[in-house]
Amino acid sequence: MKNNLRIWLSLFLIIAAIAGYFAYRQYNFVPLEQQYQLQTLERGDLNQTVSANGTIKPVTLVNVGTQVSGTVKKLYVDYNHIVAKGQILLELDNALLSAQLKQDLANVQNATAALELMTANEARTRSLYNQEYASRLELDTAVQAKKSARAQLDLTNATVEKDRANLAYTVIRSPVSGVVVDRSVDVGQTVAASLQTPTLFKIAQDLSKMQIDANFAEADIASIRAGQPVKFTVDAYPNRNFQGEVRLVRLNPTNQQNVITYDVVINVSNPEQILMPGMTAYVSLNVAERKDVLIAPNAALRFKPSVNEKTLKNKNAGKKPGDDNKSGRYSGHVYVLRSGQLQSVTVKLGITDNRHTEIISGDLKAGEQVVTGETQTVNGAANSASMRPRMF
Repeated sequence: MKNNLRIWLSLFLIIAAIAGYFAYRQYNFVPLEQQYQLQTLERGDLNQTVSANGTIKPVTLVNVGTQVSGTVKKLYVDYNHIVAKGQILLELDNALLSAQLKQDLANVQNATAALELMTANEARTRSLYNQEYASRLELDTAVQAKKSARAQLDLTNATVEKDRANLAYTVIRSPVSGVVVDRSVDVGQTVAASLQTPTLFKIAQDLSKMQIDANFAEADIASIRAGQPVKFTVDAYPNRNFQGEVRLVRLNPTNQQNVITYDVVINVSNPEQILMPGMTAYVSLNVAERKDVLIAPNAALRFKPSVNEKTLKNKNAGKKPGDDNKSGRYSGHVYVLRSGQLQSVTVKLGITDNRHTEIISGDLKAGEQVVTGETQTVNGAANSASMRPRMF
């Protein structure tokens, strides 16, 4: 009797446990459609862009220096002044150079007098030589003295020309017409031109035409060509888009910590002159465009399910490896809900704008929903399942 009671009690407990298990599962059951975040596929236009940062610069920036040393005596221009070609920018103190010029002019007079004396001496010695009152050596000496005096005169004349040139260099003139964008000296400052030419001013030749020097990654440089239109923004005018055009892709690479970039020069029209030298430009170029194509959100391409693999159905089962990439296009996977199952679909991908990607081929169509993520419900259920005690 006791054995029968134990058997019936065991059966009751087993049945109760099974009933409780199924009741628990029914209570925690979440429909498949509610376990995932879905987004509908659409057809539309897609533009692929490449971006980079650059610096706005004048097309022509002239450094104005000095060829002589001296102290700044007068300063005629300042920042933002508009100057014409040949206009005086500053004057250096020329007292020492003026004194040097006077000294060398006096040397010219001495050399001239010496030449006259040597010329007369050579004529007198030649006359005596012809009368056989002077030797050949005396004549040769007189001739040589005259040549030396002439050379000395030429040397002093050249020195005077040099002094006059240096004196003229104390007046610094603008080599081009433009705008003074930088000034490096003040009145009373001494500039030294002994080692290298010091920069006194920087003059932008024409601020209505600017250029952007932008550094693009080597992965993007193959799609950039001269003549391509460019859009860019600057921090000073965040709500305004500016236009430009690629002028040149420089072949010289820049290597910074093994990262290779190339300098792209972009022409920019600046008729309002609101773009200033040194501004940072955020550049964007359209390198590819597609019209009316099937596009998928990039979140769908990144999604990887956390469910058991037995619940997945692979649409491409049985295909040979590499069949989906014979065209050389990149292949990816998206997940869809079909017939109550989560199904993986392999697709060939085209261009991307970093938010959406072109679907070139695959068992997908516009209007179909793809999975972009899991809801908190399915994540919570998965966590509960992992913490659930085993019944058997």
